Amino acid sequence: MKKDGKKYVALVTGATGGLGTAMVKHMVDDGYLCVANYHTKSKAEKWNDEMKEQGYDVPLYHADVSDFESVGKMVEKIQSDIGTVDILVNNAGITRDGVFKRMTFEQWDAVIKTNLYSAFNCTRHVINPMIDQEFGRIINISSVNGQRAQFGQANYSAAKAGMHGFTKTLAIEVASKGVTVNTISPGYIGTDMVMAVPEEIRAKIIKGIPVGRLGGTYEIAHLVSFLASKDAGFITGANYAINGGQHVY
Repeated sequence: MKKDGKKYVALVTGATGGLGTAMVKHMVDDGYLCVANYHTKSKAEKWNDEMKEQGYDVPLYHADVSDFESVGKMVEKIQSDIGTVDILVNNAGITRDGVFKRMTFEQWDAVIKTNLYSAFNCTRHVINPMIDQEFGRIINISSVNGQRAQFGQANYSAAKAGMHGFTKTLAIEVASKGVTVNTISPGYIGTDMVMAVPEEIRAKIIKGIPVGRLGGTYEIAHLVSFLASKDAGFITGANYAINGGQHVY
């Protein structure tokens, strides 16, 4: 709860995907006032209907997170409608895989802008109000493939690795202001996208995970909700690897 008795406002980008949906549900259940960013209207409308059927009435806000001005308009609307964004989860991301020798500039550009520029765009628009109120939480969703090599993902790995440098530097800049900045690096999680992979390929993926299974979206969401809490105020500049032992360091 806030000092004025109101719930903390948590903005989740890319909220209509598998991970985003789990995060929103978990945070609502934990007492946050969640707002959901989306990019595609038709997908968002379907998501909204399904969420309401499950008892979750979550405000939706459109923005292209790769575009600084678009994000600015979204944040202004949230502030006008609901209030200051206290918690930001930079979750939006895409893949455009391909071996580097055949990777096009468009593939590179789209992934870097959506996965890395978005972290700047969204954070830049919410950080000053967080500093002013001396409370804020920035949670950046990276990937195991930002920590290790992954064939065909030079663009994705570069963007996700960039999140770590961004997190660490911003964390020390705002640490004295009551604002924490942390990264979560999921491994293979049982989202709809991963479950759509042919069973024989999915079996090979699982064989390479020491705990012997895919991660659950709820496991990522649980950590997000904890890092957003007041109880996590001494944790900043950290990266949490949730990959079932697939990559240890």
